[in-house]
Amino acid sequence: MNPHTFAQPAFAQHTLHIHAQPRPEVMERVLRVVRHRGFNLCALSMEMGAEQDCQQLRITVTVESVRPIQHLWSQLVKLVDVSRVDALEQQPRIRA
Repeated sequence: MNPHTFAQPAFAQHTLHIHAQPRPEVMERVLRVVRHRGFNLCALSMEMGAEQDCQQLRITVTVESVRPIQHLWSQLVKLVDVSRVDALEQQPRIRA
């Protein structure tokens, strides 16, 4: 049997911009949700920013998975300290 006859799953990369309250436990909660939803973390950045005269933590994560990004997005918006999640979809790719 030729192993190349089976289609490889298309892993899609997604970038999420998360706005949250600047609390120590926020990053831990975000990363736990990413892991529990079956997404691989590709990149992570975090910075403090001023938004409407209140401090906001801006987190940018790039993840990949065969799963729809809506599964992850719907869980992240439920986190108590998260105020907004924006998803920017990137191109799917075949994993070798």
